[in-house]
Amino acid sequence: MIDVCLLGCGGMMPLPNRHLTALLVRCGGSSTLIDCGEGTQIALRKRGWSFKQIDTICFTHYHGDHISGLPGLLLTIGNADRTEPLVMIGPRGLERVVGCLRVIAPDLPFEIIYKEIQGAEETFQLGSCRLKAFRVNHSVLCYGYTMELDRAGRFDAQRAKEQNIPLKLWNRLQKGETIEQDGVVYTPEMVLGPARKGLKLTYTTDTRPTESIRVNAKGSDLFICEGMYGDDDKLENARTNRHMMISEAAALARDAGVEELWLTHYSPSLVNPEEYMPGVRKIFANAKPGRDGMTTELRFEGEAGSGV
Repeated sequence: MIDVCLLGCGGMMPLPNRHLTALLVRCGGSSTLIDCGEGTQIALRKRGWSFKQIDTICFTHYHGDHISGLPGLLLTIGNADRTEPLVMIGPRGLERVVGCLRVIAPDLPFEIIYKEIQGAEETFQLGSCRLKAFRVNHSVLCYGYTMELDRAGRFDAQRAKEQNIPLKLWNRLQKGETIEQDGVVYTPEMVLGPARKGLKLTYTTDTRPTESIRVNAKGSDLFICEGMYGDDDKLENARTNRHMMISEAAALARDAGVEELWLTHYSPSLVNPEEYMPGVRKIFANAKPGRDGMTTELRFEGEAGSGV
């Protein structure tokens, strides 16, 4: 299962009813924050999700509306008695940018481990989830992210019996562990069927439509994408500032064959995203206007999920 919460869906400047960009993802007992705009702490408190359990913070890029909430968040995590290291992932310049922001948050009880993204794509393992960063097209170096949770094949008890695998090893093999006992090596492949469909989340913002988004979002259960502008007369602004129209996000969702699209990172001038949805749904039917605090549970096929 992957828990997803869109903490903030605003771009450029916060509004009374709209925090700046942030997404929190919980997977396998750990939490990953992507971007940390102003209002992130308030949004987290509203949801009741823990600060202390954030193990990784990723940044798409270093414009203020994506990172301005970081110093205060670090202090709050420190005040929550966290001592375990915190991993940060982002474009080149990560340690320099965060170091400058930490002038006002210098003393923390935990270590920060910096991982700057190398090249156009890079993959990181975050516990049981796989995180992939891929370059998009903004006015500064910027990345989108996918998170994937694999699902092993079904356990085949009959195969285990036929191979005389001791019963006490079945559970460990089912969990993916390779075991050596009495000179015999037992592997998960001996008792598991073909891998089943896993879960996939893709998040991208502050970009023009790119082939890298289409390729990396392909088959996502949930695609969260920038919809900066709604009106057709804003297209030239989108092109000049390397942002995206709501209609362009819908076309990406359609072309990538995703299950569901959430729009985010609205311009302050886009007051009511809902009014654009009839047109958007003509392009991609299962599209929703993102809002602060919007949550869902991504579950494996056959398991019931829920969204709010």
